[in-house]
Amino acid sequence: QVQLAESGGGSVQPGGSLRLSCAVSGLTSSSDILCMGWFRQAPGKGRELVARIDSSTSAGDTSYADSVKGRFTIARNREENKSYLVMNNLQLEDTATYSCAANRLACPRRWNNPTFLGQGRQVTVST
Repeated sequence: QVQLAESGGGSVQPGGSLRLSCAVSGLTSSSDILCMGWFRQAPGKGRELVARIDSSTSAGDTSYADSVKGRFTIARNREENKSYLVMNNLQLEDTATYSCAANRLACPRRWNNPTFLGQGRQVTVST
């Protein structure tokens, strides 16, 4: 059974940085998971795709929500079955619960229904 476990996050002031990590377990092969990403959900709001990385190409195609472009970076270590989200210049509106996500095959840019989703880690940006 595939499971995703997040770590990192926490509290920071505006302009600060945080990192999230996601470890995938229960795989028979690292190639089992083609697509990894991060969703977030703020109180009273819907779930939003923040970033995704498609490992079907050697370069690893990435995409980001417009609100985080230039500030967040997603990366993946396929050998270790981990993904990372580096968040710089965090703003108040970035406060949310961030969840790691994965798909075995498809990796759509408008990804809204991940096959696997972690429990989530809180990121709080406050003055």
